[in-house]
Amino acid sequence: HLALLLAAPPTSISVLAADTPAPFSRYQAQNFTLVCVVSGGKPAPLVYFKRDGEPIEATPLPEPPAGAGSWAPRNLLHRDLDDTKVPKSLAAEGELGLGHPFGTAEPPRGLAAERDSVTESIPETVVSREFPRWVHVAEPIYYFRHTHAPVSDGTVEARATLTWTLNPQIDNEALFSCEVKHPALSMPMQSEVTLVAPKGPKITMTPTRARVGDTVRILVQGFQNEVFPEPLFTWTRVGSRLLDGSAEHDGKELVLERVPAELNGSMYRCTAQNPLGSTDTHTRLIVFENPNIPRGPEDSNGSLTGHCGFRLVLALTLTVILELT
Repeated sequence: HLALLLAAPPTSISVLAADTPAPFSRYQAQNFTLVCVVSGGKPAPLVYFKRDGEPIEATPLPEPPAGAGSWAPRNLLHRDLDDTKVPKSLAAEGELGLGHPFGTAEPPRGLAAERDSVTESIPETVVSREFPRWVHVAEPIYYFRHTHAPVSDGTVEARATLTWTLNPQIDNEALFSCEVKHPALSMPMQSEVTLVAPKGPKITMTPTRARVGDTVRILVQGFQNEVFPEPLFTWTRVGSRLLDGSAEHDGKELVLERVPAELNGSMYRCTAQNPLGSTDTHTRLIVFENPNIPRGPEDSNGSLTGHCGFRLVLALTLTVILELT
């Protein structure tokens, strides 16, 4: 009874994805980790995961030794130089794969590890964005870790992680929930997330009628669906470099400072991706003339050239006068 009197229920619970934003891997399996954080309770609560309402049978992981790498996966893949092609040599050498994700010589059974080669050679042709080019041979093996740390107010913060080798073909739109049992709770407390690949980015451009010299902002405002985990956004210009000379730009917004007339008709591609999938959206920039900015170095009356000539004559005259004196 005394223990119940001293018990305090958790005040918050949340589920997030580790190591995000992260890209979609088309050529090799990658590990994925969900983290459940439970705060405000004492004593430490019991935390567990469910998938689509069914409890997950997970293999418990021990505490990592001091100084060892985290069990959370490392996402080292950045993105292809071209969204639709990848060189054969790059695919064959497995340069797009993961490093050892757990800081150990051999990762736990069922988790993705670094490989010398992929399962098949990827030719330099258009690659399907819907599914990766590898498949699982067995059901995923889940790994679970539960830790807790005391807080200054006497409560305990509990953290639970669930790690497995992601399969976008079956994990996309899967519902994962983290549930908590505690002596001070009459029923379990829970938080849930649905793993969803990005689809149908909504892109806006301001100003809507861009003129020469304007600063143009192209922004991803959202998606047709709720996306989790947070996507990674990359902007490129089709067939050329961006205005600042860079090959690509990361972030939800692309800013083009003082656009010149030469950018009229230029096409921009936004790649939005998370570990569940990737999607591309294109937008074309139309640049109108600006009446406040002359077309060239000389205006219609030739006054610019006339002024330059006047300054040149004046300078020569002054030079002659100085030499004579």
